[in-house]
Amino acid sequence: MKKISFGSSLLLFLAACIWGVAFVAQSVGMDYMGPCTFNGIRFLIGGTVLLPLVYVRVKKKKNTPEELPPALTLKGGICCGLAICAASLCQQIGIMETTVGKAGFITTLYIIIVPVFGLFLRKKVPGKVWIAAAVAAVGMYMLCINESFSVSRGDAFVFLCAIIFAVHILVIDFFSPKTDGVALSCIQFYTAGIICTAAAFAVETPTWGQFVSGIVPILYAGVMSCGVAYTLQIIGQKNVEPTVASLILSMESVVSVLAGWVILGQELSSKELAGCVLVFAAVILVQYNGRAPKKA
Repeated sequence: MKKISFGSSLLLFLAACIWGVAFVAQSVGMDYMGPCTFNGIRFLIGGTVLLPLVYVRVKKKKNTPEELPPALTLKGGICCGLAICAASLCQQIGIMETTVGKAGFITTLYIIIVPVFGLFLRKKVPGKVWIAAAVAAVGMYMLCINESFSVSRGDAFVFLCAIIFAVHILVIDFFSPKTDGVALSCIQFYTAGIICTAAAFAVETPTWGQFVSGIVPILYAGVMSCGVAYTLQIIGQKNVEPTVASLILSMESVVSVLAGWVILGQELSSKELAGCVLVFAAVILVQYNGRAPKKA
């Protein structure tokens, strides 16, 4: 069993903080360009940032081509790229019409949706998942349903994003054991970036001026969120149990609320904050294994 390293846990927490603040960057980026343009640029930057890491890892690998087949890595990267492209576009559109705090917590629901989707793959779903789903449903009601008993368009898009992210995780779960994770991620970023850029030229009017004006949120989302945070996750998870790691990383939802409040001045009502608490409690419940760690 892995030992819980303070240093590794700190790296994972830094990754969660970067991802939480990235919701602000995504929101601010919409002041300068459309969602397809923003995602296209950020993913291409993210893929480029990972190239040096891919090169170093490939150079150090002693595996044979049969053990890490390039064709499978390419196929997996493209499949993951299609999923993350759809999920991120839904998230980006949703953030345009909701607060970054709500978007962060709604997105985190993928942690609950994944095991529920496991039913279709004939995987056993623990009872705690159904309890967590019920708690999350109440939290979502408090977080998203307004006085007219309707869901805003932005919240609906972010929830759709959470569903697609759950599919993305299942796709990664299928390909990652058979491929190099960093190369897989690099290919998925380039795949999503190319698709989003093509869509931007088809349905939006991207200009060089938009890129220059929104350079700060673009670079943060591309370099920090895609490149740096992903690298921190890879390094941090080496000495931390997966359940503990996912719990730390889910703190991005809390950070998104704080970042939205401090940077953008977006505040949540007491009802919405109560909904955030319930959603976060549901996420923790899903990840809690109920066993004390064994002594090394």
